[in-house]
Amino acid sequence: MILGAVLFLGGVIVAFGSRFGLGRLPGDFAMKSGNTRFYFPLATSIILSIVLTVVLNLAMRFFNK
Repeated sequence: MILGAVLFLGGVIVAFGSRFGLGRLPGDFAMKSGNTRFYFPLATSIILSIVLTVVLNLAMRFFNK
C-alpha cells in the first residue's frame, strides 16, 4: 500500500509539475524536426529521483523502527 501511495504521489507530481516548472528545466532536451518531436526530461528526472529517494529513505527508517 505504501508503494502504491508513493507511485500515486509521483504521478501527481509529474501531472501537475508543469505548473512549478518541471518538464521545462534547463537540462530538459526538446527537439523538433518537421513532424517529429523528441523530448528527454533529464533534469526533471534527476530532481524526481532525488526527491523520491529521500521520501523512500525516510519512509523505510520510519517503518523499520
